Amino acid sequence: MTNAQFARFVEATGYRTLAERGLDPEKYPGMPPELLVPGSMVFFVPEQLANMADVRQWWRYVPGADWRHPTGPGSSIEGKDDHPVVHVAYEDASAYAKWAGRRLPTEAEWEFAARGGLEGAAYSWGESYDPVEGWKANSWQGPFPAKDEELDGHQGTAPVGCFEANGYGLFDMAGNVWEWTADWYAPAHSAAPATDPTGPGMMQAAAATSDRLPRRVIKGGSWLCAPNFCARYRPAARQPMDADLGASHIGFRTVTQ
Repeated sequence: MTNAQFARFVEATGYRTLAERGLDPEKYPGMPPELLVPGSMVFFVPEQLANMADVRQWWRYVPGADWRHPTGPGSSIEGKDDHPVVHVAYEDASAYAKWAGRRLPTEAEWEFAARGGLEGAAYSWGESYDPVEGWKANSWQGPFPAKDEELDGHQGTAPVGCFEANGYGLFDMAGNVWEWTADWYAPAHSAAPATDPTGPGMMQAAAATSDRLPRRVIKGGSWLCAPNFCARYRPAARQPMDADLGASHIGFRTVTQ
């Protein structure tokens, strides 16, 4: 969904995202007070880099960051109506989908759509990601997280649809922003719609991960994915995400009921 589409939803309903409301302390006992205030996770290029395993070097919880203010107070989405909306938590994406008479895709549906008919291919466009063939998605070029060389013409999110569609006519099924799916996260998955359309239940996912709070699956990678770090702009790639947290690289799309 784009900023313009989400803005129409907000205008019609008066909806306020979780990043704008903040967390309810009663539902999150023991949560540090600074994480209860309205805000969201924002990426910053680190001034120093000591350990690639420590993502806190480039992610910060920024009070006042939300879909209208993507890097915090003072920032805006002016001129970015056609960019994907970000800083939406799972419940925000679900609320939009319900308003639109649609729903979030399952992980299996999302992956099937992302492949565009190229079953077994590494990417939604084929087997290789060779710059000589032209950039296929909005991703990070250069050593992550120190420098994005912007060789694909974009730093941060890109307008929706500015890269070629896949075989099913779908845009941005790789890169740009991660996208919420309806599924709970468990380490193993089957993406065949005929055999696993909805994924594990909440309790099954919690047992498989030992998470106190089960997480949802996000798919597709983002503008922050780089060959030297995660390269998750592939249909098979997946990642768990706290359902009650937004970030500057997570958005969503919907499917028909």
